[in-house]
Amino acid sequence: MSQTPDFSNTDDREAEDLARDRELFLEAMSGREFTLSDVIAQAGGNFLKGESPIPKLVQIKNELKLFISQNLQDLSGSLQAVLQLFVDQADEAISRHLEQPLLVLQGLVEHILNQPEVFYELVKQVDCKYGQMYGERPYFQHPGAPAHPDDEYSHESVRVQLTDFLEKIENTLEKG
Repeated sequence: MSQTPDFSNTDDREAEDLARDRELFLEAMSGREFTLSDVIAQAGGNFLKGESPIPKLVQIKNELKLFISQNLQDLSGSLQAVLQLFVDQADEAISRHLEQPLLVLQGLVEHILNQPEVFYELVKQVDCKYGQMYGERPYFQHPGAPAHPDDEYSHESVRVQLTDFLEKIENTLEKG
């Protein structure tokens, strides 16, 4: 026959364990001066219990940046870096779409593609970022002018990359 464990003294055992833990703590802390940090740490020990210490807005920005890096085809990474900077500046839009942050990214890419002056400025920023990242002189294409043969980020190539990326965003939204 199996024996059932004796739980009758559970409260006594817990009290003994707590007393022993307190004694160990006091022994470890003897001779040590307490600082304001120690007091705050003790008082706020359960303050964030169950919650992430990272604000929701920061979490979502990081998720969007990860989505960009995983889904935007960009060998040199300059376009990804500039789009991620745009995400960093989209606090208000992200705050309005906390439940579906990909809508912010979709709106951002659509805005870039549909506003020529914004698009050309983005390409210029991407060219600058490329020059910074690789220590090379960037090629700046003027609207309506042909691209330099060595320009990795021509207007046409960036438009293709952003259009493909927009499709991936839309497909992900449809699935989600």
